[in-house]
Amino acid sequence: MSIGIFDSGVGGISVLREIRRLLPAEDLIYYADSAHCPYGGKPREQILARSTAITEFLIAQGARLIVVACNTATIAAVEHLRATYPLSFVGMEPAVKPAVALTRTGVVGVLATGAALAGEKFHRLLAQHAGGVRVITQPCPGLVEQVEYGDLDGPQTRALVERYTRPLLAQRADVLVLGCTHYPFLRPLIQDVVGPAVTLLDTGEAVARQTQRLLERQGVLVGAQRLGTIAWHTSGDAAAFARLRRLLLPEDDGCGG
Repeated sequence: MSIGIFDSGVGGISVLREIRRLLPAEDLIYYADSAHCPYGGKPREQILARSTAITEFLIAQGARLIVVACNTATIAAVEHLRATYPLSFVGMEPAVKPAVALTRTGVVGVLATGAALAGEKFHRLLAQHAGGVRVITQPCPGLVEQVEYGDLDGPQTRALVERYTRPLLAQRADVLVLGCTHYPFLRPLIQDVVGPAVTLLDTGEAVARQTQRLLERQGVLVGAQRLGTIAWHTSGDAAAFARLRRLLLPEDDGCGG
């Protein structure tokens, strides 16, 4: 039995990386829906249909818990998946709460896809946790595609990062939330652009801890001293996906197929 993880593309590997660090003995199954990436901008019905199809694939592969490692898919599908399938689902939630606790200027910026920022779930999150802090949202079209191209620090990617962070810095944001699972792969570039005084937050580690809690609660956490396997799947070009995931996760190059 394995932990299933899926995303519109390779972004969810940033979440898989944190799960791997915390739970190295667990077997993981990753599904990149690269043929339909990015999800941002697609109708909710299409994202729901893809999420449902991928969930059924992961269950057939032996997944006992599924991590929806995509903010857009979480918004569109996670409540339906929880109501439909008899297993636990872990979704993504932008790190607004810890960002609000950390800010010194009282201004937090959220970098995400337009679809994630427009969702009712995100607005509920703001209403619940923003308090007296000003939260500025910034859609970032094109950044997901740059990660999918494997361009993590090139001139075009840097220009996009500069464009999207400039207005947030101008309004004195000192904490930036990386609200898309692709963006942690751009963390070194983003940090270089915004400078060391700005704190970057993502939720990969929190998702890994929640995954651990659920497995412990169910009594199915692997306790053996072993290194679990990673099985890789994609709806897109398998060779291109293999090259990209080796770039993004070189420490696990030899695991899985």
